Amino acid sequence: MQNTSLSLLALILDRSVGNIIRMIRVIRLPKAERGPVSWGFVGTLAVTLAYGLIMLFSASYSSGYTKYGDIYHFIKPQAIVAVVGFAAMLFMSRINYRALRYLNETFYFVTLVLLVVALFMPSDSNGCYRWVYFPGGMSLQPSEMAKFAIILGTADALDKRKDKIKNPIYGILLPALPLIPVLILLKLEPHNSAMLLMCAIFGTMIFCAGGGGAWLFGAIGVGLAGAAAYLNYLANSGGYAADRLGGVWGLTPTDTTNMLWQTRQSVYAICTGGLFGVGIGNSVQKHQWLPYAENDFIFSVVCEELGFVGAVALILLFAAIIVQGILIALNAPDFFGTMLGIGVTAQVAWQAFCHIGVATALLPNTGISLPFFSSGGTSLLLLLGEMGVLLSISRTGNARLEARKKHNQEEMDRKLGRVPHRPVYRRQRV
Repeated sequence: MQNTSLSLLALILDRSVGNIIRMIRVIRLPKAERGPVSWGFVGTLAVTLAYGLIMLFSASYSSGYTKYGDIYHFIKPQAIVAVVGFAAMLFMSRINYRALRYLNETFYFVTLVLLVVALFMPSDSNGCYRWVYFPGGMSLQPSEMAKFAIILGTADALDKRKDKIKNPIYGILLPALPLIPVLILLKLEPHNSAMLLMCAIFGTMIFCAGGGGAWLFGAIGVGLAGAAAYLNYLANSGGYAADRLGGVWGLTPTDTTNMLWQTRQSVYAICTGGLFGVGIGNSVQKHQWLPYAENDFIFSVVCEELGFVGAVALILLFAAIIVQGILIALNAPDFFGTMLGIGVTAQVAWQAFCHIGVATALLPNTGISLPFFSSGGTSLLLLLGEMGVLLSISRTGNARLEARKKHNQEEMDRKLGRVPHRPVYRRQRV
């Protein structure tokens, strides 16, 4: 019994402290892989982040003054997190993204512990247990950490079994095992929107990897049927989730009388904006008509104040981030980098789609934040960290492209009989 306990303790130390030490050893990018940073991607992120901060201040100052007596209550911490997160993103671009594999198990375990701790914390205004509160007023939402934990774990699992990825056991079932405890804990909070979002991210990664081969299409059918059954269960179970699913929503939500209050006010805000909007800062709906204008419905405020033009600009920025993220993932030098890039990009894509879908009454009110725009320090900091991981992947891909270009040029010179020019260094006379 004692030997078993010692073996278990040694295994835990090896998987935690040992993996962290191994990660530190390989955390720097090898010199051959230190390619140039994709500054176009950095520029797109910087513009999106600046746009988001401006709109967050416009959407939140009324709620900040009404609830806390401070118009800067939401924007002040968000701006600080944005600066720190942007610096962290540039720092993350210099590390070796493969080193994160050693952090996989520890990060996943810490996330599970925080999800359990959240269940014993005070509930929020909706009676949910989604936050972990620390002394000094700081708080953290573990579900945001769980998103990256699932992305990292799925990418690692798919890469380790890539030679058996067509087998449904190795390509679908085994990668899905870490997702199950997270979904159970999120259900206990409850946090239904995070559950659906993580399933969508996981499904996107499995689909792009081709996990399960021909069995993948059967798995997609089972997944869609399961999602429909779960939504039906929520609709008939009572509570706030049933109320939200029971409201009017869909492709043509013309019956605003039976819409939920939040959805109706969101539609009013969007319709008021017209082509060019009522002007930045001039929204009426954000003055306690539209609930959570600084978070769940910030897209509606963008539409009201900047109109169709502002909404299209926002969508184009997200489209640029998603397209560049996909290209970075496809250009990764290894399968793990590709899957990690696909997962991070899928998170941004699904969150933006669901947020805009809720605001426009296309989807039921699920309460999903808009990346880089909505208030939330945990979400923004982790998102910018994930963008840093994408930049790390892009640097290795860019280094490979430059090496290939140099090799092709040397081959061409050799075939044409050209002598490469070498600089002549002369000794300086003293």
